[in-house]
This record gives sequence, structure tokens and C-alpha cells, in this order.
Amino acid sequence: MRSLRGKTLFITGASRGIGHAIALRAAQDGANVAIVAKTTEPHPKLPGTIYSAAADVEAAGGQALALACDIRDEAAVEAAVAATVARFGGIDILVNNASAIQLTPTLETPIKRYDLMHQINARGTFLCSQKCLPHLLRAENPHILNLSPPLTMESRWFSGHVAYTMAKYGMSMCVLGMAEEFAGRVGVNALWPRTAIATAAVRNLLGGDDVCNASRKPEIMSDAAWFILTRPAPTTGGTFFIDDEVLASEGITDLAHYSVVPGAELMPDFFLPDAEKRWV
Repeated sequence: MRSLRGKTLFITGASRGIGHAIALRAAQDGANVAIVAKTTEPHPKLPGTIYSAAADVEAAGGQALALACDIRDEAAVEAAVAATVARFGGIDILVNNASAIQLTPTLETPIKRYDLMHQINARGTFLCSQKCLPHLLRAENPHILNLSPPLTMESRWFSGHVAYTMAKYGMSMCVLGMAEEFAGRVGVNALWPRTAIATAAVRNLLGGDDVCNASRKPEIMSDAAWFILTRPAPTTGGTFFIDDEVLASEGITDLAHYSVVPGAELMPDFFLPDAEKRWV
């Protein structure tokens, strides 16, 4: 049977949203989960801390380790990896979920925000991968899964938010390169949603309740991630998965229960070739 029972997952940005949902899905199998994020105190607009997420993982049936970590800090990432290995004996799966977003055009993007997005998205993904790989290479069926889009080189996905697209595509280029570098040893892949996903970032930064109501729940991403992470790593690599396509390949085509509002017209996400609606 396919299961993540006994596997150790190192998940960045797991205090809320998609990372939190992936952690809970793994916990249902009895997995060990390192909750790697910055939030240690409750925030009025961003629900969830590393401690509440750890409690949720344990309530769902897994073992949790709450790790306060800024993935821009090499020493902090090294310490988090070491703490995970000390607690659980190794690392089987890395989920690079942490990300920063600012959808502003070139002249309206402060360099401070440009740097933040690149440090968290591209550099943070590379750094966490580099520090986890020595342990992944000793694991049975190891995976790296980046929450990043297919590399669709169309100007419309750059225009309007060049800095964000560059930073997000940096995560995807890690997939492209590392999948080949570690082919047959570590399954390195990306996962991206077909539609908007109802997270705090969507509500606070990308359109409020109107967009959330035209979104799917994070659980569609966590279910798709589970199917990817339980596949054989040696034959699963270098793929830019889309959530509904993963589920369809597993025989799941009725996705109605993932909609925040049943029957609502769904907002397509960025970076997909067939996405026609534009975010406002």
C-alpha cells in the first residue's frame, strides 16, 4: 500500500496554507513532519504558527517538530536540518513551499521586495535542497517537491510582475537542473495548481474574499502532493505537475468537493498556457 507512514518530511512554510495542508495529509499516514517556518506568534491576518501547525500534525496522527527558521539564513537552515535528523533519524522528503509574493510592475517594485522574493523563493529553495540532499541521498524513495510553476516562457507571465515571476521561476529552474543532476536517486519535481487556492496570501494580497470564493481549497494540492510523494522516486523526476492532472492520473476526476463555493466559476492560476482570465 502507498503510504508516508514513518517517512520524515521537511516542509518549509508549513505553518499555514498549502504547506500546512501537505503536512496534515502526511500526518494522516503517521509521518514525521518538521514544520519549518518563521511564525512563532499569532498574527492578526495570518493564522497559524509553527506550534499550532505542530499540534495539528500530532492531532492528525503524525509526529511533529516545530522549527523557527528563516530560510534566508544558511546557519538557521543547517540547524533546522540537523535538528530534524537528530529527532527523526533522517530526512526522506523535502517540500519547498515557502514563498514571497508581490505583484507589482518594474517601476513600483522596491529593490528590498525584489531581494526578499529572490532570497526566499529561488535562494531559499536552493539552500534547503542543498542542505537536505546529503540526507535524502541516504533515504529510501527520497523526493524533493517544489511548489512552483511550469516554465512557460510567455511575456504575459512576466509583464506586470517581472520580479515575482523571476523569483518563482528560480524555484522551477531548481527542479529542471536538480532532477537531471540527481536522476535515479532523488525524485525532484514541481507542483502547481490549476486554479487559485484559498490561502491567506490570496485573501490578503490578491483579491480578498471574492477571489477566495473563486478558488479551490488547499487540500487539492495536499492530495496531489501525496500521490507524487508516494510514487517511486527513481522513475519520478523532472516533471512540472498540475494538481488536477495528478488526481486524474489516479482516477480522481470529480473535484467538486475541493471548491470553496460549490459550483462557483474558478479563477485560473498564473503561468499556465491555457489560463485565459487575468488577475485584477
